[in-house]
Amino acid sequence: MKSSNPVLGRLSATAYQPTYQAPGGPAGYGYPDVVPTGRRDVMSIDDVVVKTVSLLGAAVLAAAVTWALVPVQSIGPVWIGSMLVGLVLGLVISFAQITNPVMLFGYAVVEGVFLGAVSKAYETRWNGIVMLAVIATLSVFFVMAALYRARIIRASAKFTRIVVGAAAGLAVVMLVNVVITMFTGSAGPLRDGGPFAILFSLACIVVAALMFVVTFNQIEEGIAAGLPRKHGWLAAFGILVELVWLYLEFLRLISYFQED
Repeated sequence: MKSSNPVLGRLSATAYQPTYQAPGGPAGYGYPDVVPTGRRDVMSIDDVVVKTVSLLGAAVLAAAVTWALVPVQSIGPVWIGSMLVGLVLGLVISFAQITNPVMLFGYAVVEGVFLGAVSKAYETRWNGIVMLAVIATLSVFFVMAALYRARIIRASAKFTRIVVGAAAGLAVVMLVNVVITMFTGSAGPLRDGGPFAILFSLACIVVAALMFVVTFNQIEEGIAAGLPRKHGWLAAFGILVELVWLYLEFLRLISYFQED
């Protein structure tokens, strides 16, 4: 179970500073290389959108190839292998603030392989679950984008501290649960489909949705500060990570209600 990977990759911050924090990076990230006014190689919303769509497209393509080529009996090793590689890459990108497109596309491909394996495993057991999870994920994303654009939800400093802190806490809990599951073979109360597991997934979905607001605000602040265009890759990375987390939680939540 890999929910913890994207979360840790995206949410290395445990506290919010009033300075700009690039998506995926540690708190306290400031403006070390702000581009002078008048330059064209600065972050823009259009550029962030293009980079996000590019990374998402690479992940979806890798997922489709994995789904088509990996037989059901081999899903387990592919699932675990891509989970571990994705965790390492996500942490490296997050803490090192890597903006190299090759590294970021590599991460997107690994995440795509993981998603393809997970999605095929779920779809094999629960027909139609993948489409439901995709629709739910995209719906939440666009609703949060609309709410942020209309300023119905604002990312104040207090809001950001609470949401990022909650996400970091959930990430630690999920990582511990993954380790316990690997050693015991039992999903435990967090993922066994019981009432507590349902509440946990709902909590993850709410926090993941609110993290979009934090990321949108970080992007807006980065653009206003004139950060270099390369930082758009970190913004795209953050959105990709949150989409993956949200999708995985919807897969789990829907599966709980489809159990016999």
